[in-house]
Amino acid sequence: MKIFSSWSGGKECALATYKAISQGHEVLYLLNFISEDGQRSRSHGIKASVVALQAEAIGIPVIQVKTSWENYEENFKKAVGELKNKGIEGGVFGDIEVEEHREWVERVCSEVGIKAFLPLWGIKPEKLIEELLKLKFKAIIVATRLDENFLGKVLDKALIRQISKLGSHPCGENGEYHTFVTEGPIFKKALEVTRGESKKIDNIWFWDISTKVIARGKAPKQSQRGKSKIATLRSQ
Repeated sequence: MKIFSSWSGGKECALATYKAISQGHEVLYLLNFISEDGQRSRSHGIKASVVALQAEAIGIPVIQVKTSWENYEENFKKAVGELKNKGIEGGVFGDIEVEEHREWVERVCSEVGIKAFLPLWGIKPEKLIEELLKLKFKAIIVATRLDENFLGKVLDKALIRQISKLGSHPCGENGEYHTFVTEGPIFKKALEVTRGESKKIDNIWFWDISTKVIARGKAPKQSQRGKSKIATLRSQ
């Protein structure tokens, strides 16, 4: 099935995309929502240009949609409707266990007339992290409510233990932290992260990063994968 991946740049969407490809689906687009000024991703606050470079390293075109939170659903449906007109039949999402998120995803996809795939749903957080690390995804913490010192750290079992000791969900499912993936089996190339300024906004620490492509990686094969490009859809 031809599908898109709901893309934040983090570990769950990367693993969900890997699973979709492994199951034989063709992930033809990454769908990423950004701020109205086009500067940063809505979900993790990462520079839109950094997400675009990440998509280039993966080798799947990214569609970056400008939107406010108030118009998010409207613009989501518009963007997915346009993808449906291009032959897209479904979307893959990295949700794990927040029922409200699942209900929203399944509802809006149904209303647009496509199928929603949630390959990570119901997997225990510890198993998910174990699989992520076994597949050699490299995920770096770029935003957190927990402690500024977590910024820039690469996710591993020891770090997950530290996070869990603070009472956090191991995967940060409740917004305790967010990651940016730089390497893994879906990447054709790897990314090197350059540290920028740390900022605290609304009790969340953000790590302002830059990236550059540094090496070739191994990606699972899928047919009809286009060259990486950026397509920006204007919000209403």
